[in-house]
Amino acid sequence: MTSLATNSEPTPWLNIVGVGAEGLAGLAPGARMALDTAATVIGGARHLEMLSERPGQERLVWPSPLETALDWIEARAGQPLCVLASGDPFWFGVGATLMRRFPVAQTCVWPAPSAFSLAAARMGWPLQQTRCLSVHGRPMEALRPWLHNGARLLILSRDGDTPAELARWLTGLGFGDSTLTVLQSLGAANETAVSARADAWPEVGIEALNTVALECRADPAATVLAASAGRPEAEFEQDGQITKREVRAVALALLAPGRGERLWDVGAGSGSIGIEWMLADPANEAVAIEPRAERLERIARNASALGVPALRRIHGRAPEALDDLSAPDAIFIGGGLTTPGLVEHCVERLCPGGRLVASSVTVEGDAVLAAARERHGGELTRINVSRSEPLGAMSGWKPLRPVTLWALRRI
Repeated sequence: MTSLATNSEPTPWLNIVGVGAEGLAGLAPGARMALDTAATVIGGARHLEMLSERPGQERLVWPSPLETALDWIEARAGQPLCVLASGDPFWFGVGATLMRRFPVAQTCVWPAPSAFSLAAARMGWPLQQTRCLSVHGRPMEALRPWLHNGARLLILSRDGDTPAELARWLTGLGFGDSTLTVLQSLGAANETAVSARADAWPEVGIEALNTVALECRADPAATVLAASAGRPEAEFEQDGQITKREVRAVALALLAPGRGERLWDVGAGSGSIGIEWMLADPANEAVAIEPRAERLERIARNASALGVPALRRIHGRAPEALDDLSAPDAIFIGGGLTTPGLVEHCVERLCPGGRLVASSVTVEGDAVLAAARERHGGELTRINVSRSEPLGAMSGWKPLRPVTLWALRRI
């Protein structure tokens, strides 16, 4: 049981109780008492059906959307209330949702062993060396950045169809030799497991309550997403409007992605900067602002294919399209640089300590960047890149268009 209440604070009234597959029999005495003495119990229908009749105790099933229940709970603040959750409420559970509304000092938490802990124990995998993920209410494409040869992933399933869907998806990506072990009803008396290669997944019924242990094996031709910035242009669907990989690597270094930070990608083109920003850290956010609808659709496809389907996309022109956005930690201006007032607007909206990088391939754009440095400081960098190409029976150097970058850190 965990609680951070002190003598000067009210007694915790919001009890969050994790329930394992073994049901109420696995609850600690304190958790059982919190459940028995609660004026209100909120949980899923499956959990509430486990409870014995208790006259006067109010019982509510989680609504849809889930956030509606927060108002129910707030209306009963100060009364003993018990929330039933699956496993550990703070491993892809309801705990994070509750903490956004209620102070931790008002809560007592009794976590049960998570599906991840139980799955790791069954597989003999050290949790600190295993990536724990979920596709429950999340797109499968979000797994993409974590697929590499030898990777071990524990994945919370959406339902009984998830393992077969996952196996087909992996096979299509060149990971057909990977092994899926589906652990069903972990911790219950009827716990079972099914294991097979992705490209040979059997037609077998799987219980809705399951966790997939995935040991990745990449085919030699499989595309594995690099951990560093500057991924090849060929990995992005594009119409030529893309920041070349060499320039992109430098731009991302200047943008310096942190942890849980937000980027505006202005004039996003193919979305490559925003996508690589999000790939730098799972908690990072990015907003792609693009005036051309067909490019915005292309950005969506790129984001999904490269494992960051949560990339936000806005159809519009900057600076007008920026007005309702939350202030960013970093801004990249890749298009529309010569739009009057755009650079000034972006500098003003940047958070203190934020970074701004703007790129230019034209004389007019270079003039805007030179003027911006005069007003705000920062650094100008000129990047000249040449790539080798066939030249008769030999090879020669073909220069790419020179690119000017202006980088500013707001103090």
